[in-house]
Amino acid sequence: MKHVSKQIATRICIIRHGETDWNVEKRIQGHTDVPLNETGRAQALAMAFNAAHQRFHAIYSSDLARTVETARVLALREEQDVKLLPQLRERHFGIFQGITAGQGAELYPAAYAHYVARDLDYDFETGESLGQFSERVADGIDWLVRHHSGQTIAAVSHSGVLDIVYRRATGRPLHTPRDFTIPNCALNWFHFDSQGWHLEAWGDRHHLQDVLMEPPE
Repeated sequence: MKHVSKQIATRICIIRHGETDWNVEKRIQGHTDVPLNETGRAQALAMAFNAAHQRFHAIYSSDLARTVETARVLALREEQDVKLLPQLRERHFGIFQGITAGQGAELYPAAYAHYVARDLDYDFETGESLGQFSERVADGIDWLVRHHSGQTIAAVSHSGVLDIVYRRATGRPLHTPRDFTIPNCALNWFHFDSQGWHLEAWGDRHHLQDVLMEPPE
């Protein structure tokens, strides 16, 4: 686990983007630029309203359309611009992008076995290994902490990124199955200091109770 050099804590609210049609269809998106659907846009509005009582020094986003659209709703509420950080982009799933996990099992059984096992070194032939992805996410978070020491910021990203940050903040290994949900547009709070990465609050989505929601995964 990487440690930051400053003693003072930086707080980051990391938010998964709103729902897309591919989320509903359970298609693996990765780097594919899929826009929000109607429900996703409603979720983004509800999230921005709920988060408005927080004051963010900056609002960051992955450079993919579904995160930028989500972040812009919050930024408009905060009267800020969205700052793009490519390190917050979802993992590149190579040959699995655009298909469901079930289709992956049928079309690429060997690749699917690596996928289920959470093989740290497998990169889906044309994609990104879990190990590489984890280091890229860590580099992005450390960059945010270095540039916003002692501040509170928001970052809109993806389920894979949140999976990595959650595991590092709670000491869970990368190769174990995911046993926690990552809802669209929920608020997830972390702080980062000289002692490491810490989880404050996970999956706050009470603001989405009146928004039609599909299963979060």
